[in-house]
Amino acid sequence: MKIEVNANSSIRIETDKVIYFDPFQIADQRHDADIVFITHDHFDHFSVEDIRKIEKEDTVFVVPECMRGLLDGENVVVAVPGETIEAEGYETRTIPSYNVGKPFHPKEKGYIAYIVKIEDNWIYVAGDCDANEDNRRVDCDIALIPIGGKYTMNYKEAAALINELKPKLVIPTHYGDVAGDKKDGRKFRELVDPSIEVKLLLHA
Repeated sequence: MKIEVNANSSIRIETDKVIYFDPFQIADQRHDADIVFITHDHFDHFSVEDIRKIEKEDTVFVVPECMRGLLDGENVVVAVPGETIEAEGYETRTIPSYNVGKPFHPKEKGYIAYIVKIEDNWIYVAGDCDANEDNRRVDCDIALIPIGGKYTMNYKEAAALINELKPKLVIPTHYGDVAGDKKDGRKFRELVDPSIEVKLLLHA
């Protein structure tokens, strides 16, 4: 399994299939996506221009209920927080993704974080969120979480959450571009429990 962070929270996972989360700032015409998960409809997470660069005729899209109708076709799966679905054979759990004390991602919008089982690992992709009562209960092996602050938790808050969740591996996202500083990844790593592996794929 190969995990890449392209930009912001644009994630690509290559296993027996190619899986994208929130494709953004894709440089070339790849047309290799088997599954695309979208967390919410903000420009840096839902970019039709970038989707067109990775989609194939049979690409499956998983989107929150609030995005119903924004993508056309039979291959669109609409999800709500708090359910378990199967996407192209991958067991996927959805949890609410939202801010606490910020107006940008209110819980009532129904934005989604995904926990996908890939190669016997539960991989948590948090979307844009703060630490909250829902994601504090996440059980995962690998976590990809935002650390840039302003629209999400900052690197200190993200490290505190990861130290609670105790995944085997954490990969920070959403910093040094739309929000946060390029040095936030290294600052985050310094605050994470040494027993947890931190991999910097964005602004390493």
